[in-house]
Parts: sequence; C-alpha cells; structure tokens
Amino acid sequence: MPSANLDAACFQVPSQSSLAPKAPSSHPPKILLLYGSLRERSYSKLLTLEAARLLEAMGAETRVFDPLDLPQPDAAPDSHPKVKELRELAAWSEGMVWCSPERHGAMTGILKSQIDWIPLSVGAVRPTQGKTLAVMEVSGGSQSFNAVNQMRILGRWMRMITIPNQSSVAKAFLEFDEAGRMKPSAYYDRVVDVMEELIKFTLLTRDSAPYLVDRYSERKESAEALSKRVNQATIQPRVKPDGGPSRE
Repeated sequence: MPSANLDAACFQVPSQSSLAPKAPSSHPPKILLLYGSLRERSYSKLLTLEAARLLEAMGAETRVFDPLDLPQPDAAPDSHPKVKELRELAAWSEGMVWCSPERHGAMTGILKSQIDWIPLSVGAVRPTQGKTLAVMEVSGGSQSFNAVNQMRILGRWMRMITIPNQSSVAKAFLEFDEAGRMKPSAYYDRVVDVMEELIKFTLLTRDSAPYLVDRYSERKESAEALSKRVNQATIQPRVKPDGGPSRE
C-alpha cells in the first residue's frame, strides 16, 4: 500500500500508452550546437561544425550559435541581442550538442556562460527540459573526460536527456586538416556514433518529452497553488453598512 503521505489526486501510474504520441512529428529534428572557444582556429568549433554536417546528413536541421559578443551572465540585460538570439535558439531546438575545450582541467567559461544565459524557466516554459543533449570535448594533450563529465552534470541540472555516448578528442591539433575538416580516425568514427545516437534519442523522445519529465512533486505543487488561488477568489470581502469594506 502507498504511504498515507501520498497525494492520491496527483499520483499517476506510468503507462506505456501515455508514451505514444497521438500524432508523431514528421519534421526534421531541430538541433542547436554550442562550442566553447573564441580562438581563430578553434578546435571545439571545428568539431562542432563537423558534428553539424553529420547531423544534417542524417536529416536534422541545425543551428550553430556563435558566442562572440555574448556578454557575461548578469553583465547585460536579457534584451541584449546575443542573449535573445541564444534563448530563441534554445526554445527552437529539440536537442543540443555542447562542445568545449578542456582548459585547466575543466570546461571553458565561454561555454558555461552560454549555458548560464539559458534560464531554467521563462514564465511557464522550461527552455531545456526534456530536450536531448550530446556532449563532446577537445584537448591539447592526452584524452580526458573532465569537460564532458561537467557538461553531463549541467545537462542534468537543465533537466535534459543526456545520451549515453560522448566524444573526447585528444591532441585535437592533429585531428583536423588545413581546411578545418576532421581526418579519418577512431575519434571521427566516435563522433559519427554520438550524432547518430543523438538523432535516435531525439526522434524517440521529442513527442513524449512533456510526459517523460512530468513530476509528481510539481503536479502536487501546481494543484496546491491552483487550490489556493481558487479559494482566494471565492472569498468575498465583508461590507459595512455604509458600503465600505470591513476591516474585521
């Protein structure tokens, strides 16, 4: 038997039928890609562009955000053109790719600033909730996973569906030709794997995302807020004989 603390009105038993959309989407998956370096020859940008090409070859529609001129969080109003652009792209997307260099053993502040500008909620809309996420990193030395691990934590915090696979490209300066295209390698094959998995997860979850991220605690909170608002609306102020409101 469930605990007596359970709110029966808000409790739901998950069902297979609720996962099936009534009308599956037929448009191309919409993927936003973010990278974390402003260098002229940025390997995180080159890897991101390579990923975008693969996604488009797999039938996706992509947008790559350029972080140049994006202000630091809280250093400009939300109406700043670059902030508005980023937030509109986040709302547009059904999935994302985050790619960062590893700098001082961590993801860069450039990528973190982009994520920090994406709010957890805008009114009743959560820009990232239930959207898919793939994470990648590049490093100048041996292979590391510090940046991707940090991005996974951020993805969870942003309530995204972070796919199991990931990419970490070591000695990135050796992996791209003069034209900026990624050379054939096991690293390249892994990027293909990651983008393929991202598309599959996006197709699988995009129509069911609202149901997948629907939470008992939030249903309960919403029900309590609605009850409070309705009850307040039904309380009529007492009126004194002279027609003025009573202070009793």
